[in-house]
Amino acid sequence: MDELIDILTPEGKSTGKRALKSEAHKSGWFHATVHIWLFTKDEKILLQKRALTKKVFPGLWDISVAGHIAAGETILSAAKREVFEEIGLVLDANELIKIGTRIHQVTHANGIQDNEHHHVFIAELKEPIANLKMQVEEVDGIQLFDLAVLKKTKNLENVLLPRFHEYYVTVYKKIITQLTK
Repeated sequence: MDELIDILTPEGKSTGKRALKSEAHKSGWFHATVHIWLFTKDEKILLQKRALTKKVFPGLWDISVAGHIAAGETILSAAKREVFEEIGLVLDANELIKIGTRIHQVTHANGIQDNEHHHVFIAELKEPIANLKMQVEEVDGIQLFDLAVLKKTKNLENVLLPRFHEYYVTVYKKIITQLTK
């Protein structure tokens, strides 16, 4: 889905410009996204299988929920909206724990240039996954994996991407810290 997004500087500051997501990806303009990693008390992580129609990483078991921040939208509002849109889960703002922001720069074989500031959150999943409703345009499946999968990405096929292993380990450590509070 093409949507209007705010264009940022490489440092993450607003440029005051807006563009369609497709235009930002074609031109390599920086913009903001949200990543929400959902975990359970028994050390599971919810991963979603990206729809086969996705232009980037189709069919990959990936982040619980991720998406672009719409033009004028707050980071927290975007995180809540994306969780609801993609898996039908309503989260309160206080359930989303921001663990950082990371710069992501990748040029894909299809020409898409991802120059993004990922605002990364973790949240406890308290609903059974059977109660979640997948957005078919975005998600082909959802499944709970052992949380340790975030540390083992180098040995898995079609589950996460080994080149982002350090990022996943950082998320793993933040979730473990949250679980031991």
